[in-house]
Amino acid sequence: MRRVVLDTETTGMPVTDGHRVIEIGCVEVEGRRLTGRHFHVYLQPDRDIDEGAIAVHGITSEYLKDKPRFKDVADEFYEFIKGAQLIIHNAPFDVGFLNNEFVLIGQPERSDIASYCDVLDSLQMARERHPGQRNSLDALCKRYGVDNSGRDLHGALLDAEILADVYLTMTGGQTNLSLAGDGSEGDGNGRQQPTAIRRLPAERPRGRVIRADGEDLAAHAARLALIEKSAGGPSLWAQMERKD
Repeated sequence: MRRVVLDTETTGMPVTDGHRVIEIGCVEVEGRRLTGRHFHVYLQPDRDIDEGAIAVHGITSEYLKDKPRFKDVADEFYEFIKGAQLIIHNAPFDVGFLNNEFVLIGQPERSDIASYCDVLDSLQMARERHPGQRNSLDALCKRYGVDNSGRDLHGALLDAEILADVYLTMTGGQTNLSLAGDGSEGDGNGRQQPTAIRRLPAERPRGRVIRADGEDLAAHAARLALIEKSAGGPSLWAQMERKD
């Protein structure tokens, strides 16, 4: 199935207070790989942006003053997502805003995205897999070892790319997110296929053991002392050494 990972940024919330979409970011995934196709646009909302929202995404009215309006990109956006499975973190929020945008431009036939796309809420999926835990995108990145070091502020395209990585890791374990056409194997028709997981042989040579020298041991002891000072008690490592 063709999948599109989608995220939006808005002027604030809720949509019932007249808030609007100001950024849409989508990346396409096929065969558990990013295809390189994406849809990304900033939008002029014709209203002020809440200060709280600016603190989250950093997008200002000044930056958006020369950007297109939703009506200018609606057809292109619709064609990009139509028929795809949409993967969205907290899907009701984004879908509600996008449905409203279609209503505002007089396209009610497109104002129910769930009628022409299969919508998967990755937040709900994460809650089912990790009940009682934090399941924000940042928390999932930490849990699954996904690099989000470039995410100082929220951004629709960046967050869509990060969510694609999280989703593929969460649903399939080890993944390869390199773009199609990067030299990996294809299926004979130009479509890229997932790289097989290479398993270690049952018998393999033992690696060389490198012992810590005096400088390493001193650095280790200094680190343990810092941990004990911060924690107000002995570190777990120190406790284990004392038992030995």
